[in-house]
Amino acid sequence: MTVEHNVISYSGGKDSTAMLLLALEQEVEHLQAVFADTGNEHPSTYEYVRYVEQVTGVPIRWIRADFTKQIEGRRQMMRNVIAGTHKNQGRYEWTAEVAEQALQLLYTTGNPFLDMCMVHGRFPSTKVAFCSKELKRDQLTKQVHLPLLDAGDDVQSWQGVRADEGAKRALLPASEHVMTRDNGAELWNYRPILPWSAEQCFEMHRKHGIRSNPLYEMGMRRVGCMPCINAGKDELLEISKRFPEELERLAEWEQLISKVSKTKVATFFPASDLGAKSAAEAGTLSHGIHARVKWAETSHGGRQYDFIRADPAVALCSSIYGLCE
Repeated sequence: MTVEHNVISYSGGKDSTAMLLLALEQEVEHLQAVFADTGNEHPSTYEYVRYVEQVTGVPIRWIRADFTKQIEGRRQMMRNVIAGTHKNQGRYEWTAEVAEQALQLLYTTGNPFLDMCMVHGRFPSTKVAFCSKELKRDQLTKQVHLPLLDAGDDVQSWQGVRADEGAKRALLPASEHVMTRDNGAELWNYRPILPWSAEQCFEMHRKHGIRSNPLYEMGMRRVGCMPCINAGKDELLEISKRFPEELERLAEWEQLISKVSKTKVATFFPASDLGAKSAAEAGTLSHGIHARVKWAETSHGGRQYDFIRADPAVALCSSIYGLCE
C-alpha cells in the first residue's frame, strides 16, 4: 500500500519552525523533519534544532553532504595540471606551481561547507549560490526523498518559503509536481506558508509556547549560516561585535581556499564589492572578511567611519524583527 510521506525541510529558522508547528496542528500523517547541516551554522542554531525536537516530540534527522569523491576528483585534476595534460578553461589558468600547492592541501576536512568551497576553489555568492543546492537541496533529494520514492511511496516536500522574501519566491506555486519515478511514486513540493508574513511565523511560535531561535534577537536576519552570503551590512556588524570567533574562522577559510584556487585569492564576500576589478587586485587582507567588517562600520556608502555603529558598548535593540534581548 502506497504511503505519502510529509518531509519537513527544517533549518532552525522562524519559517521552518512555524511550518513544523503548522503540520503538528493539522495532525499530518507520516511526518518527518530533516535538518541539513552545512557546517557553517552558529552553535546556537544547532542547540535550537535539538530544543525544537525535544519540545515538539518530532524526531529531526540530521544529514550532511560528503565531498570525498569531488575532492579526489579535484586532486586528480591537479595531477593532470602538473603533468601538463590538463586543458585550461576560463579567464584564469592553472599553473604547475599552484597545482602542486593545492595538491598538498586538498583533503576532506569533515566540514561540508569548507570542503565544497575547496572543490570549487571559491566561496558561493549571491550570483553563484551553489551552497543551498549542494549542501541542502541535493542532499535532501539524495538521502531522503529518493529512498522513499524508490520504495514506492509518494513524498510531499514541505518548504518554508514566503512570497514576501523576494520577487522570485512570490512567483512560486503553493504546490508543485517535481517528478514521477518509473514505479509511479511522485515527489511534490509543498509551500504551506507562502502567503505568510514574518510576524505570522513568530506568532505561531508564541501560540505554541515555542521560543524562537535566539539569533533573531541579536540582529540576524537569517540563521541558517553564520554568516549567510546574503548577510547585509548591519547583520555583519552585529556578528563582528557578538561572534568575532566566527569571522576568525572565515578568515582562516579564506587563506586555505586561496591556496587551492587558480586565481590565488578567495574572499567570503565578493572582492568587487570593495573595489577590486580583478583577482590580481584582490587580497584576503585588503578585500577579505575583516576588510568587509571595516566597511560595515562605515556610513554614507562607506565614505565615513561611524563611531556609534562601530562601538560595541552602544546598547540598542538590534533585532530587525523587533525582538529584543
